[in-house]
Amino acid sequence: MHRRDLLLSGLAAGTVAAAASGGRPALAASRRHQPLVANDGTRLFHRDWGEGPAVVFAASWALSSEMWAYQVAHLSDAGFRCIAFDRRGHGRSDVPAGGYDIDTLADDIGAVVDGLGLKQFDLVTHSMGGSEAARYLGRHGTGRVRRLAMLAPAGPCLIQTADNAFGAPRAYFDARMAEWKADFPKWIRDNQAPFFTPQTSQPMQEWLVVEMLTTPAPVAVASFRGLIEADVRPDLAKIDRPTLILHGDKDASAVLEITGRRFAAGIPGAELKVYPGAPHGLFVTHMEQVNRDLEAFLKA
Repeated sequence: MHRRDLLLSGLAAGTVAAAASGGRPALAASRRHQPLVANDGTRLFHRDWGEGPAVVFAASWALSSEMWAYQVAHLSDAGFRCIAFDRRGHGRSDVPAGGYDIDTLADDIGAVVDGLGLKQFDLVTHSMGGSEAARYLGRHGTGRVRRLAMLAPAGPCLIQTADNAFGAPRAYFDARMAEWKADFPKWIRDNQAPFFTPQTSQPMQEWLVVEMLTTPAPVAVASFRGLIEADVRPDLAKIDRPTLILHGDKDASAVLEITGRRFAAGIPGAELKVYPGAPHGLFVTHMEQVNRDLEAFLKA
């Protein structure tokens, strides 16, 4: 059996066992297995775990909903319903040839929350998911969103322009994408160490590396192109919900001064909490602190 199947079987068994032992009731089958379909017919896989106020998780570039395993474990025990979905082309979602622009990806978030009939929910994002969420809020409004938490957000405008001194020249990103087209696995391995800390266990590192390796190179290129071509700065000003940004000062993928501080400056009233020594993978390297901060923020 595929390891994802094993994980899903384990989750299902755990839910049944909890119900049999008088714990939380099993989730309704219609909710857990309901197919979610994007506007263009792309099927989006999701995981739905726990009971309580809904929290929707938007994943990092080139990672699937599995990356949120330890946040879901913590927050579901803390009384939240955790919904994590796979971006198109990632994980178990369909792999269409198009739709990797930021508008379509934002609309995919809308397809998830609409398909599940969520009237109110919190949003938790990592990296590229931050820009997708910002565009979702700017494009669809903030009426149903209660709170927004961004971990190491990537954006809000990564290309250097006349009015954006924080961006990099397009040639820089073109060179990176050329590496992926030539040997994506090698690039992942070459950039593994900075994503973690020396204290991060090798099995934990390997788990996320394998997850990233399941993302097809064309999808990695297309979705990254969608990110760098997006400018979500105008969307940030429209966010009128309590916002928490968690960012490490050792982040080599989304540099704090270029991304995290720009999001914090653009979102009215946003709180930026800097983790000393934390890299881009802070959701595992600083797991306990991240989980505590998320729980406190979502319960405030």
